[in-house]
Amino acid sequence: MPQITVDYSHTMEAAFDRAGFARELHEATAGIAAAKLEACKTQFRPSAYTVFGTEDPAAQRDAVVHVTIGLLAGRSDETKARLTEAVLELLQKYVGEAGLSVHGSAEIRDLDASYRKFDR
Repeated sequence: MPQITVDYSHTMEAAFDRAGFARELHEATAGIAAAKLEACKTQFRPSAYTVFGTEDPAAQRDAVVHVTIGLLAGRSDETKARLTEAVLELLQKYVGEAGLSVHGSAEIRDLDASYRKFDR
């Protein structure tokens, strides 16, 4: 915990500094949500096919990036909102110009009570 997933359009692959984003995102998550820095884990999942609105997908003028952060229950709505805003600021910092309109979003959610993990 925290479980972080970043879904993004493959068309922005070259313009997205994922390593820099993850590093600062982990620091922000630890600072804002009182998580352990060493417990932050991020998976990046490029989407091979993205459709935005009524745009012809072949035009590839738009790109989408969505960040989901799963935290153990107990954070206030204010804390979640602060973390969401930090995520959006970091996205703007680490997604460079790609000749695309980039649509970024973020969501902080509570992990289900059934959440378990293991470490080897």
